[in-house]
Amino acid sequence: MNYKMIRYILSVILRTEAALMLLSVLVAIIYRENEIWPFLLTIFLTAGTGFILARKKPEDDVIFAREGFLVVALAWVVMSIFGSLPFIFSGCIPDPIDAFFETVSGFTTTGATLLPDVEHLPMSILFWRSFTHWIGGMGVLVFVMAIVSLSDGHSMYLMRAEVPGPSVGKLTPKSKSTAVILYAIYGGMTLLEIIFLVCGGMPLFDSIIHTMGTAGTGGFSMKNLSVGAYNNAYIDWVIAIFMVLFGVNFNLYYLIIIKQFKQALHSEELRVYLGLYAAAVALVTVNIMPLYNTFSNALRYAAFQVSSVMTTTGFSTADFDLWPNFSRTLLVFMMVIGACAGSTAGGLKVSRVIILVKSLVRSMDQMLHPHKVKSIKFEGRPVDNETRHGAAIYCTAYMFITVLATLMISVDGYDLETSLTAVVACFNNIGPGIGAVGPMGNYSIFSGFSKLVLSISMLLGRLEIFPLIMLFSPSIWRRNS
Repeated sequence: MNYKMIRYILSVILRTEAALMLLSVLVAIIYRENEIWPFLLTIFLTAGTGFILARKKPEDDVIFAREGFLVVALAWVVMSIFGSLPFIFSGCIPDPIDAFFETVSGFTTTGATLLPDVEHLPMSILFWRSFTHWIGGMGVLVFVMAIVSLSDGHSMYLMRAEVPGPSVGKLTPKSKSTAVILYAIYGGMTLLEIIFLVCGGMPLFDSIIHTMGTAGTGGFSMKNLSVGAYNNAYIDWVIAIFMVLFGVNFNLYYLIIIKQFKQALHSEELRVYLGLYAAAVALVTVNIMPLYNTFSNALRYAAFQVSSVMTTTGFSTADFDLWPNFSRTLLVFMMVIGACAGSTAGGLKVSRVIILVKSLVRSMDQMLHPHKVKSIKFEGRPVDNETRHGAAIYCTAYMFITVLATLMISVDGYDLETSLTAVVACFNNIGPGIGAVGPMGNYSIFSGFSKLVLSISMLLGRLEIFPLIMLFSPSIWRRNS
Protein backbone atom coordinates (compact mmCIF):
# COMPACT_ATOMS: atom_id res chain seq x y z
CA MET A 1 0.00 0.00 0.00
CA ASN A 2 1.54 3.29 -1.14
CA TYR A 3 0.37 5.53 1.72
CA LYS A 4 2.66 8.41 0.71
CA MET A 5 1.07 8.56 -2.73
CA ILE A 6 -2.41 8.36 -1.21
CA ARG A 7 -1.60 11.33 1.05
CA TYR A 8 -0.12 13.21 -1.91
CA ILE A 9 -3.21 12.75 -4.11
CA LEU A 10 -5.50 13.77 -1.23
CA SER A 11 -3.35 16.86 -0.69
CA VAL A 12 -3.67 17.78 -4.37
CA ILE A 13 -7.43 17.28 -4.21
CA LEU A 14 -7.78 19.55 -1.17
CA ARG A 15 -5.58 22.24 -2.73
CA THR A 16 -7.60 21.95 -5.94
CA GLU A 17 -10.85 22.31 -3.99
CA ALA A 18 -9.47 25.39 -2.22
CA ALA A 19 -8.48 26.93 -5.57
CA LEU A 20 -11.93 26.24 -7.04
CA MET A 21 -13.55 28.06 -4.09
CA LEU A 22 -11.87 31.25 -5.29
CA LEU A 23 -14.59 31.50 -7.94
CA SER A 24 -17.17 31.77 -5.15
CA VAL A 25 -15.05 34.51 -3.55
CA LEU A 26 -15.15 36.34 -6.90
CA VAL A 27 -18.95 36.02 -6.97
CA ALA A 28 -19.12 37.39 -3.42
CA ILE A 29 -16.95 40.37 -4.46
CA ILE A 30 -19.06 41.06 -7.56
CA TYR A 31 -22.30 41.05 -5.55
CA ARG A 32 -20.68 42.76 -2.53
CA GLU A 33 -21.61 40.00 -0.09
CA ASN A 34 -20.23 39.34 3.38
CA GLU A 35 -19.80 35.67 2.52
CA ILE A 36 -16.31 36.42 1.22
CA TRP A 37 -14.95 35.77 4.75
CA PRO A 38 -16.53 32.31 5.24
CA PHE A 39 -15.06 31.28 1.89
CA LEU A 40 -11.62 32.73 2.64
CA LEU A 41 -11.55 30.94 6.00
CA THR A 42 -12.57 27.68 4.32
CA ILE A 43 -9.90 28.14 1.63
CA PHE A 44 -7.26 28.71 4.33
CA LEU A 45 -8.26 25.55 6.25
CA THR A 46 -8.63 23.42 3.12
CA ALA A 47 -5.40 24.48 1.46
CA GLY A 48 -3.55 24.34 4.79
CA THR A 49 -4.66 20.77 5.39
CA GLY A 50 -3.60 19.92 1.84
CA PHE A 51 -0.09 21.28 2.41
CA ILE A 52 0.19 19.46 5.74
CA LEU A 53 -0.70 16.11 4.12
CA ALA A 54 2.03 16.37 1.51
CA ARG A 55 4.07 19.16 -0.04
CA LYS A 56 5.86 17.26 -2.79
CA LYS A 57 5.24 14.23 -4.92
CA PRO A 58 6.77 10.97 -3.60
CA GLU A 59 9.44 9.28 -5.69
CA ASP A 60 7.36 6.10 -5.77
CA ASP A 61 4.18 7.33 -7.49
CA VAL A 62 2.85 3.91 -8.52
CA ILE A 63 -0.70 3.07 -7.48
CA PHE A 64 -2.72 -0.08 -8.05
CA ALA A 65 -6.36 -1.09 -7.68
CA ARG A 66 -6.35 -1.00 -3.85
CA GLU A 67 -4.88 2.49 -3.73
CA GLY A 68 -7.27 3.60 -6.49
CA PHE A 69 -10.38 2.53 -4.59
CA LEU A 70 -9.06 3.93 -1.32
CA VAL A 71 -8.10 7.30 -2.77
CA VAL A 72 -11.43 7.73 -4.55
CA ALA A 73 -13.51 6.89 -1.46
CA LEU A 74 -11.44 9.06 0.89
CA ALA A 75 -11.33 11.93 -1.61
CA TRP A 76 -15.11 12.20 -1.91
CA VAL A 77 -15.64 12.05 1.86
CA VAL A 78 -12.90 14.60 2.61
CA MET A 79 -14.06 16.91 -0.20
CA SER A 80 -17.61 16.85 1.15
CA ILE A 81 -16.47 17.63 4.70
CA PHE A 82 -14.40 20.66 3.67
CA GLY A 83 -16.94 21.67 1.04
CA SER A 84 -19.61 21.97 3.73
CA LEU A 85 -17.65 24.58 5.70
CA PRO A 86 -18.87 27.65 3.72
CA PHE A 87 -22.48 26.69 4.54
CA ILE A 88 -21.61 26.37 8.24
CA PHE A 89 -19.38 29.48 8.54
CA SER A 90 -21.88 31.67 6.65
CA GLY A 91 -24.77 30.49 8.84
CA CYS A 92 -26.81 29.45 5.81
CA ILE A 93 -26.80 25.83 7.07
CA PRO A 94 -25.46 26.01 10.63
CA ASP A 95 -26.02 22.33 11.50
CA PRO A 96 -22.93 20.27 10.45
CA ILE A 97 -24.97 17.18 9.51
CA ASP A 98 -27.33 19.27 7.36
CA ALA A 99 -24.38 21.05 5.72
CA PHE A 100 -22.66 17.72 5.04
CA PHE A 101 -25.89 16.33 3.51
CA GLU A 102 -26.28 19.33 1.20
CA THR A 103 -22.62 19.21 0.15
CA VAL A 104 -22.63 15.46 -0.49
CA SER A 105 -25.80 15.98 -2.51
CA GLY A 106 -23.95 18.59 -4.54
CA PHE A 107 -20.72 16.71 -5.22
CA THR A 108 -22.51 13.43 -5.96
CA THR A 109 -24.83 15.38 -8.32
CA THR A 110 -27.88 14.14 -6.44
CA GLY A 111 -29.65 17.45 -5.97
CA ALA A 112 -31.55 16.36 -2.85
CA THR A 113 -31.96 19.45 -0.70
CA LEU A 114 -33.15 20.21 2.80
CA LEU A 115 -33.49 23.94 2.13
CA PRO A 116 -37.14 25.05 1.82
CA ASP A 117 -36.25 28.53 0.51
CA VAL A 118 -33.16 28.78 -1.70
CA GLU A 119 -34.10 32.13 -3.25
CA HIS A 120 -32.90 34.04 -0.18
CA LEU A 121 -29.45 32.46 -0.16
CA PRO A 122 -26.47 34.71 -1.01
CA MET A 123 -25.35 34.52 -4.64
CA SER A 124 -21.90 33.20 -3.67
CA ILE A 125 -23.47 30.35 -1.67
CA LEU A 126 -25.84 29.56 -4.55
CA PHE A 127 -22.87 29.49 -6.91
CA TRP A 128 -20.80 27.16 -4.69
CA ARG A 129 -23.83 24.93 -4.13
CA SER A 130 -24.31 24.43 -7.88
CA PHE A 131 -20.59 24.48 -8.70
CA THR A 132 -20.24 21.31 -6.62
CA HIS A 133 -22.46 19.67 -9.25
CA TRP A 134 -20.13 20.69 -12.05
CA ILE A 135 -17.05 19.55 -10.13
CA GLY A 136 -18.57 16.20 -9.19
CA GLY A 137 -20.23 15.55 -12.53
CA MET A 138 -17.18 14.39 -14.45
CA GLY A 139 -15.32 13.53 -11.25
CA VAL A 140 -12.74 15.46 -9.28
CA LEU A 141 -10.17 12.68 -9.69
CA VAL A 142 -10.54 12.97 -13.47
CA PHE A 143 -9.94 16.71 -13.09
CA VAL A 144 -6.85 16.11 -10.95
CA MET A 145 -5.54 13.64 -13.53
CA ALA A 146 -5.93 16.35 -16.17
CA ILE A 147 -3.60 18.71 -14.30
CA VAL A 148 -1.27 16.38 -12.36
CA SER A 149 1.14 13.87 -13.85
CA LEU A 150 0.70 10.37 -12.42
CA SER A 151 2.27 7.11 -13.51
CA ASP A 152 0.41 6.26 -16.69
CA GLY A 153 -1.09 2.81 -16.68
CA HIS A 154 -1.65 3.03 -12.93
CA SER A 155 -3.59 6.31 -12.86
CA MET A 156 -6.29 4.49 -14.84
CA TYR A 157 -7.24 2.78 -11.57
CA LEU A 158 -8.44 6.17 -10.30
CA MET A 159 -10.64 6.69 -13.35
CA ARG A 160 -12.07 3.18 -13.16
CA ALA A 161 -12.97 3.67 -9.50
CA GLU A 162 -14.60 7.06 -10.05
CA VAL A 163 -16.28 7.15 -13.48
CA PRO A 164 -19.78 5.61 -13.35
CA GLY A 165 -20.38 2.47 -15.38
CA PRO A 166 -19.46 -1.19 -15.73
CA SER A 167 -16.21 -0.43 -17.56
CA VAL A 168 -13.96 2.47 -18.46
CA GLY A 169 -11.58 2.60 -21.36
CA LYS A 170 -8.97 5.06 -22.50
CA LEU A 171 -9.73 7.46 -25.34
CA THR A 172 -6.00 7.90 -25.92
CA PRO A 173 -2.96 5.82 -24.86
CA LYS A 174 -2.33 8.14 -21.89
CA SER A 175 -4.75 8.57 -18.98
CA LYS A 176 -3.89 12.26 -18.60
CA SER A 177 -4.76 12.93 -22.24
CA THR A 178 -8.03 11.06 -21.73
CA ALA A 179 -8.88 13.25 -18.73
CA VAL A 180 -8.05 16.43 -20.64
CA ILE A 181 -10.27 15.37 -23.57
CA LEU A 182 -13.16 14.48 -21.25
CA TYR A 183 -13.02 17.87 -19.53
CA ALA A 184 -12.67 19.71 -22.84
CA ILE A 185 -15.88 18.07 -24.10
CA TYR A 186 -17.56 18.69 -20.74
CA GLY A 187 -16.54 22.35 -20.68
CA GLY A 188 -17.52 22.91 -24.30
CA MET A 189 -21.01 21.50 -23.78
CA THR A 190 -21.37 23.57 -20.60
CA LEU A 191 -20.52 26.78 -22.43
CA LEU A 192 -22.88 25.91 -25.27
CA GLU A 193 -25.84 25.44 -22.93
CA ILE A 194 -25.13 28.74 -21.16
CA ILE A 195 -25.24 30.51 -24.53
CA PHE A 196 -28.53 28.84 -25.50
CA LEU A 197 -30.16 29.77 -22.18
CA VAL A 198 -28.98 33.38 -22.33
CA CYS A 199 -30.35 33.60 -25.88
CA GLY A 200 -33.69 32.42 -24.50
CA GLY A 201 -33.89 35.33 -22.07
CA MET A 202 -32.60 33.67 -18.90
CA PRO A 203 -30.26 36.00 -16.93
CA LEU A 204 -26.56 35.11 -17.18
CA PHE A 205 -26.14 34.12 -13.52
CA ASP A 206 -29.30 31.99 -13.65
CA SER A 207 -28.03 30.37 -16.86
CA ILE A 208 -24.71 29.47 -15.24
CA ILE A 209 -26.42 28.00 -12.16
CA HIS A 210 -28.85 25.85 -14.15
CA THR A 211 -26.22 24.81 -16.68
CA MET A 212 -23.94 23.54 -13.92
CA GLY A 213 -26.89 21.58 -12.56
CA THR A 214 -27.59 20.17 -16.03
CA ALA A 215 -23.98 19.36 -16.90
CA GLY A 216 -23.41 17.48 -13.67
CA THR A 217 -26.94 16.04 -13.91
CA GLY A 218 -27.40 17.37 -10.38
CA GLY A 219 -30.49 19.55 -10.32
CA PHE A 220 -29.78 22.27 -7.75
CA SER A 221 -31.70 25.37 -8.80
CA MET A 222 -31.75 28.94 -7.50
CA LYS A 223 -35.55 28.93 -7.61
CA ASN A 224 -37.88 27.30 -5.11
CA LEU A 225 -39.98 26.00 -8.02
CA SER A 226 -36.87 24.84 -9.90
CA VAL A 227 -36.92 25.38 -13.68
CA GLY A 228 -40.72 25.59 -13.54
CA ALA A 229 -40.39 29.07 -12.00
CA TYR A 230 -39.50 30.49 -15.43
CA ASN A 231 -42.58 28.97 -17.12
CA ASN A 232 -40.79 29.21 -20.46
CA ALA A 233 -41.19 26.50 -23.09
CA TYR A 234 -37.90 27.40 -24.83
CA ILE A 235 -35.93 27.11 -21.57
CA ASP A 236 -37.65 23.83 -20.74
CA TRP A 237 -36.73 22.28 -24.11
CA VAL A 238 -33.12 23.54 -24.04
CA ILE A 239 -32.51 22.09 -20.57
CA ALA A 240 -34.37 18.87 -21.43
CA ILE A 241 -32.26 18.32 -24.55
CA PHE A 242 -28.99 19.04 -22.74
CA MET A 243 -29.95 16.72 -19.88
CA VAL A 244 -30.33 13.94 -22.46
CA LEU A 245 -27.00 14.91 -24.06
CA PHE A 246 -25.14 14.85 -20.74
CA GLY A 247 -26.62 11.39 -20.13
CA VAL A 248 -24.74 10.01 -23.16
CA ASN A 249 -21.41 8.20 -22.81
CA PHE A 250 -18.73 10.86 -23.36
CA ASN A 251 -16.62 8.38 -25.32
CA LEU A 252 -19.19 8.72 -28.12
CA TYR A 253 -18.61 12.46 -28.31
CA TYR A 254 -14.90 11.79 -28.71
CA LEU A 255 -15.66 9.40 -31.58
CA ILE A 256 -17.75 12.14 -33.22
CA ILE A 257 -14.91 14.66 -32.79
CA ILE A 258 -12.47 12.32 -34.57
CA LYS A 259 -15.16 11.75 -37.26
CA GLN A 260 -15.93 8.14 -36.35
CA PHE A 261 -19.63 8.87 -36.87
CA LYS A 262 -20.65 5.34 -37.83
CA GLN A 263 -19.11 3.78 -34.72
CA ALA A 264 -20.68 6.41 -32.47
CA LEU A 265 -24.18 6.19 -33.94
CA HIS A 266 -24.15 2.38 -33.94
CA SER A 267 -23.63 2.25 -30.18
CA GLU A 268 -26.05 -0.31 -28.75
CA GLU A 269 -26.24 1.48 -25.41
CA LEU A 270 -27.05 4.80 -27.13
CA ARG A 271 -29.86 3.24 -29.18
CA VAL A 272 -31.41 1.57 -26.12
CA TYR A 273 -31.01 4.75 -24.04
CA LEU A 274 -32.74 6.94 -26.63
CA GLY A 275 -35.35 4.25 -27.28
CA LEU A 276 -36.25 3.96 -23.59
CA TYR A 277 -36.39 7.74 -23.31
CA ALA A 278 -38.67 8.12 -26.35
CA ALA A 279 -40.98 5.31 -25.18
CA ALA A 280 -41.25 6.74 -21.66
CA VAL A 281 -41.99 10.24 -23.00
CA ALA A 282 -44.72 8.88 -25.29
CA LEU A 283 -46.37 6.85 -22.51
CA VAL A 284 -46.25 9.68 -19.96
CA THR A 285 -47.54 12.21 -22.52
CA VAL A 286 -50.60 10.09 -23.26
CA ASN A 287 -51.17 9.42 -19.56
CA ILE A 288 -51.04 13.06 -18.43
CA MET A 289 -52.95 14.51 -21.39
CA PRO A 290 -56.14 15.06 -19.33
CA LEU A 291 -54.17 17.26 -16.90
CA TYR A 292 -53.02 19.73 -19.56
CA ASN A 293 -54.79 21.82 -22.16
CA THR A 294 -52.93 20.70 -25.27
CA PHE A 295 -50.83 17.83 -26.58
CA SER A 296 -47.83 20.17 -26.91
CA ASN A 297 -47.99 21.11 -23.22
CA ALA A 298 -48.30 17.47 -22.15
CA LEU A 299 -45.34 16.56 -24.39
CA ARG A 300 -43.27 19.45 -23.03
CA TYR A 301 -43.76 18.47 -19.39
CA ALA A 302 -43.37 14.75 -20.08
CA ALA A 303 -40.18 15.20 -22.12
CA PHE A 304 -38.64 17.44 -19.45
CA GLN A 305 -39.55 15.26 -16.48
CA VAL A 306 -38.54 11.95 -18.09
CA SER A 307 -35.25 13.54 -19.16
CA SER A 308 -34.69 14.90 -15.65
CA VAL A 309 -35.45 11.59 -13.94
CA MET A 310 -33.72 9.24 -16.38
CA THR A 311 -30.53 11.29 -16.38
CA THR A 312 -30.88 11.58 -12.58
CA THR A 313 -30.73 15.38 -12.79
CA GLY A 314 -33.72 16.21 -10.62
CA PHE A 315 -34.92 19.50 -12.11
CA SER A 316 -38.68 19.90 -12.25
CA THR A 317 -41.19 21.95 -14.21
CA ALA A 318 -44.25 20.23 -12.75
CA ASP A 319 -45.20 18.46 -9.55
CA PHE A 320 -45.10 14.93 -10.97
CA ASP A 321 -46.18 13.62 -7.58
CA LEU A 322 -49.69 14.76 -8.64
CA TRP A 323 -49.56 12.82 -11.92
CA PRO A 324 -51.47 9.53 -12.40
CA ASN A 325 -50.01 6.44 -10.71
CA PHE A 326 -48.87 4.97 -14.03
CA SER A 327 -46.66 7.98 -14.81
CA ARG A 328 -45.29 8.14 -11.27
CA THR A 329 -44.46 4.43 -11.30
CA LEU A 330 -42.82 4.69 -14.72
CA LEU A 331 -40.69 7.59 -13.51
CA VAL A 332 -39.48 5.52 -10.54
CA PHE A 333 -38.44 2.74 -12.95
CA MET A 334 -36.57 5.29 -15.07
CA MET A 335 -34.85 6.55 -11.90
CA VAL A 336 -33.49 3.08 -11.28
CA ILE A 337 -32.31 2.48 -14.86
CA GLY A 338 -30.52 5.82 -15.23
CA ALA A 339 -28.55 6.90 -18.30
CA CYS A 340 -25.40 5.67 -20.05
CA ALA A 341 -22.15 4.47 -18.54
CA GLY A 342 -19.37 7.04 -18.88
CA SER A 343 -21.83 9.93 -18.55
CA THR A 344 -22.37 12.28 -15.61
CA ALA A 345 -25.65 10.53 -14.69
CA GLY A 346 -26.40 7.99 -11.97
CA GLY A 347 -28.63 4.92 -11.74
CA LEU A 348 -27.89 1.31 -12.66
CA LYS A 349 -26.80 2.47 -16.17
CA VAL A 350 -28.34 1.34 -19.44
CA SER A 351 -25.31 -0.79 -20.36
CA ARG A 352 -25.55 -2.75 -17.12
CA VAL A 353 -29.31 -3.28 -17.63
CA ILE A 354 -28.68 -4.55 -21.18
CA ILE A 355 -26.09 -7.05 -19.94
CA LEU A 356 -28.39 -8.23 -17.14
CA VAL A 357 -31.35 -8.71 -19.50
CA LYS A 358 -29.23 -10.58 -22.04
CA SER A 359 -27.81 -12.77 -19.27
CA LEU A 360 -31.34 -13.59 -18.12
CA VAL A 361 -32.44 -14.48 -21.66
CA ARG A 362 -29.34 -16.63 -22.13
CA SER A 363 -29.95 -18.49 -18.85
CA MET A 364 -33.56 -19.23 -19.81
CA ASP A 365 -32.45 -20.39 -23.25
CA GLN A 366 -29.90 -22.76 -21.70
CA MET A 367 -32.58 -24.25 -19.47
CA LEU A 368 -34.56 -25.18 -22.57
CA HIS A 369 -31.51 -26.16 -24.64
CA PRO A 370 -28.79 -27.40 -22.22
CA HIS A 371 -26.32 -28.34 -24.96
CA LYS A 372 -26.64 -25.09 -26.88
CA VAL A 373 -23.66 -22.75 -26.69
CA LYS A 374 -24.57 -19.10 -26.98
CA SER A 375 -22.42 -16.11 -26.04
CA ILE A 376 -23.69 -12.70 -24.97
CA LYS A 377 -22.66 -9.75 -27.11
CA PHE A 378 -22.70 -6.06 -26.22
CA GLU A 379 -21.64 -3.32 -28.63
CA GLY A 380 -20.84 -6.07 -31.14
CA ARG A 381 -18.30 -7.78 -28.85
CA PRO A 382 -18.65 -10.87 -26.63
CA VAL A 383 -19.19 -10.09 -22.95
CA ASP A 384 -16.73 -11.97 -20.75
CA ASN A 385 -17.77 -13.80 -17.60
CA GLU A 386 -16.10 -11.23 -15.36
CA THR A 387 -18.24 -8.39 -16.77
CA ARG A 388 -21.45 -10.43 -16.49
CA HIS A 389 -20.55 -11.49 -12.97
CA GLY A 390 -19.73 -7.91 -12.03
CA ALA A 391 -23.11 -6.67 -13.30
CA ALA A 392 -24.93 -9.37 -11.32
CA ILE A 393 -22.94 -8.64 -8.14
CA TYR A 394 -23.59 -4.91 -8.48
CA CYS A 395 -27.33 -5.48 -8.94
CA THR A 396 -27.42 -7.75 -5.87
CA ALA A 397 -25.53 -5.20 -3.75
CA TYR A 398 -27.78 -2.45 -5.12
CA MET A 399 -30.97 -4.20 -3.98
CA PHE A 400 -29.51 -5.17 -0.59
CA ILE A 401 -28.37 -1.60 0.18
CA THR A 402 -31.69 -0.14 -0.98
CA VAL A 403 -33.63 -2.44 1.37
CA LEU A 404 -31.22 -1.88 4.29
CA ALA A 405 -31.19 1.92 3.92
CA THR A 406 -34.99 2.01 3.64
CA LEU A 407 -35.30 -0.01 6.84
CA MET A 408 -32.85 2.31 8.61
CA ILE A 409 -34.65 5.55 7.76
CA SER A 410 -38.09 4.01 8.35
CA VAL A 411 -37.47 4.55 12.07
CA ASP A 412 -38.45 8.19 11.43
CA GLY A 413 -42.01 6.94 10.94
CA TYR A 414 -42.78 8.19 7.43
CA ASP A 415 -44.82 6.17 4.94
CA LEU A 416 -43.18 3.53 2.75
CA GLU A 417 -43.58 5.64 -0.39
CA THR A 418 -41.61 8.50 1.14
CA SER A 419 -38.93 6.33 2.77
CA LEU A 420 -38.35 4.04 -0.22
CA THR A 421 -38.27 6.76 -2.88
CA ALA A 422 -36.03 8.92 -0.66
CA VAL A 423 -33.47 6.10 -0.63
CA VAL A 424 -33.93 5.35 -4.34
CA ALA A 425 -33.62 9.05 -5.20
CA CYS A 426 -30.45 9.46 -3.10
CA PHE A 427 -28.85 6.14 -4.06
CA ASN A 428 -29.45 6.84 -7.77
CA ASN A 429 -28.31 10.47 -7.36
CA ILE A 430 -31.63 11.90 -8.55
CA GLY A 431 -32.83 14.24 -5.78
CA PRO A 432 -36.61 14.45 -5.63
CA GLY A 433 -38.60 11.34 -4.86
CA ILE A 434 -42.32 10.83 -4.27
CA GLY A 435 -44.49 11.69 -1.29
CA ALA A 436 -43.01 14.05 1.30
CA VAL A 437 -39.74 14.22 -0.68
CA GLY A 438 -41.45 14.96 -4.01
CA PRO A 439 -40.42 17.85 -6.31
CA MET A 440 -42.23 20.36 -4.10
CA GLY A 441 -40.88 18.87 -0.83
CA ASN A 442 -37.42 18.54 0.70
CA TYR A 443 -35.34 16.32 3.00
CA SER A 444 -35.43 18.53 6.11
CA ILE A 445 -38.16 16.26 7.53
CA PHE A 446 -35.65 13.49 8.33
CA SER A 447 -33.67 13.07 11.54
CA GLY A 448 -29.91 13.59 11.69
CA PHE A 449 -29.36 9.82 11.65
CA SER A 450 -31.48 9.39 8.50
CA LYS A 451 -29.69 12.29 6.81
CA LEU A 452 -26.35 10.54 7.42
CA VAL A 453 -27.78 7.29 6.03
CA LEU A 454 -29.02 9.14 2.94
CA SER A 455 -25.67 10.95 2.60
CA ILE A 456 -23.86 7.59 2.60
CA SER A 457 -26.42 6.32 0.07
CA MET A 458 -25.55 9.23 -2.22
CA LEU A 459 -21.84 8.46 -1.98
CA LEU A 460 -22.45 4.75 -2.56
CA GLY A 461 -24.50 5.53 -5.65
CA ARG A 462 -22.00 8.01 -7.12
CA LEU A 463 -19.00 5.74 -6.52
CA GLU A 464 -20.87 2.61 -7.60
CA ILE A 465 -20.88 1.04 -4.13
CA PHE A 466 -17.57 -0.81 -3.90
CA PRO A 467 -14.94 1.95 -3.37
CA LEU A 468 -16.80 3.23 -0.31
CA ILE A 469 -17.50 -0.24 1.10
CA MET A 470 -13.81 -1.11 0.78
CA LEU A 471 -12.99 1.65 3.27
CA PHE A 472 -14.39 -0.65 5.95
CA SER A 473 -12.46 -3.73 4.81
CA PRO A 474 -9.48 -4.46 7.15
CA SER A 475 -7.52 -6.13 4.32
CA ILE A 476 -7.33 -2.94 2.24
CA TRP A 477 -5.48 -1.15 5.05
CA ARG A 478 -2.83 -3.85 5.50
CA ARG A 479 0.50 -2.62 4.26
CA ASN A 480 1.66 -5.92 2.77
CA SER A 481 -1.63 -7.52 1.69
